[in-house]
Amino acid sequence: MNGEDINILKIILEAGWIVKLVLAMLFILSILSWAIILQKRKYFARANQLNKEFLEIYKQGNTFSEVYDRVHHLPMSPLKNMFLEGHLELRKVRESQKDSPQTFKSYIDNFGMDGVDRALKKGAVTARMNLEERLSLLASIGSVSPFVGLFGTVWGIIDSFTGLARGGGTLEQVAPGIAEALVATALGLFAAIPAVWFYNHFQMKLIKFEGDMECFGQDFVNTVQRIVIR
Repeated sequence: MNGEDINILKIILEAGWIVKLVLAMLFILSILSWAIILQKRKYFARANQLNKEFLEIYKQGNTFSEVYDRVHHLPMSPLKNMFLEGHLELRKVRESQKDSPQTFKSYIDNFGMDGVDRALKKGAVTARMNLEERLSLLASIGSVSPFVGLFGTVWGIIDSFTGLARGGGTLEQVAPGIAEALVATALGLFAAIPAVWFYNHFQMKLIKFEGDMECFGQDFVNTVQRIVIR
């Protein structure tokens, strides 16, 4: 094979079956990685938009019940999930006080906001789990792909030099084998680099969502406390 005859497609087609298996695995990992990236980009953008829509309604509402009625039609979002958990806990507390001489204010004075706070955290945890879904797989692809490619490279180089050791080999005969081995490393990096970059990108977005959820949780608790003080 002359130098001018060498091309990526021909290298792959003439590779050994182990190297071909590695290349196929890396190709599948790359496709899976981009599928996760596109799906998570859409999900994060949608969640951010729904959070904004929810906050607009939440800030305009005079009571939690009014907000609940108005956001009921909205698709689920991280902040809406927290609100529903917190609102449900408040309703349970109020219903438990119907047949009790203890008022809602006295209940809060005696037991504090721990129940509401736990409910909000439960909603935040559920929202975080949905946001983090498949990100661990993306991280795994980013960390494993280079090593899979390196395995293909090492195997290809061993195979090339084994043929050279049998005698009669020249550099022109060995070079294609080394080239096919290096293709595995290149494809491993091709699969890993986008996966790692977008994983870090989504982690930054996740931190922002967590900050928004923390702020909303504090605002919800403050609103309840203001109602109790009145």
